[in-house]
Amino acid sequence: MLLGEHVGTNHFVVRSLTVHQTGAVATFVRRLGGVVKAIKMYCRSHGDNFGHFNYLGEWHSHPLFSVQPSPKDHSTMRELATDHRVGANFVVLLVFRLSGQQLEGSAHTYLPDGSVHLSNLDLEGIE
Repeated sequence: MLLGEHVGTNHFVVRSLTVHQTGAVATFVRRLGGVVKAIKMYCRSHGDNFGHFNYLGEWHSHPLFSVQPSPKDHSTMRELATDHRVGANFVVLLVFRLSGQQLEGSAHTYLPDGSVHLSNLDLEGIE
């Protein structure tokens, strides 16, 4: 998961992320119990200021494939963004891979209307 801060109009900074060990080369399994707990702990640690600090979305790696979201990635993120029970204004998907010594990545934002938008990804502090 990506947990972060709203720092300006359409500008967010990832401040925390979770790393899960369950999965395989081309699949990922989410343990839901830890999801809610991690979000609550993050928000609580920032004064429950949900408009400023909150869940931003998901990330994973494609070590052997393009950093562009797969059809399954798009489907999963659209389901999350359009689920009225989630109540998200948006969700972000970051996909990374290490190519030699270079970190490559992509960012896509999914909206409740089902649309997806390529977004800017600025990697700071990465040499």
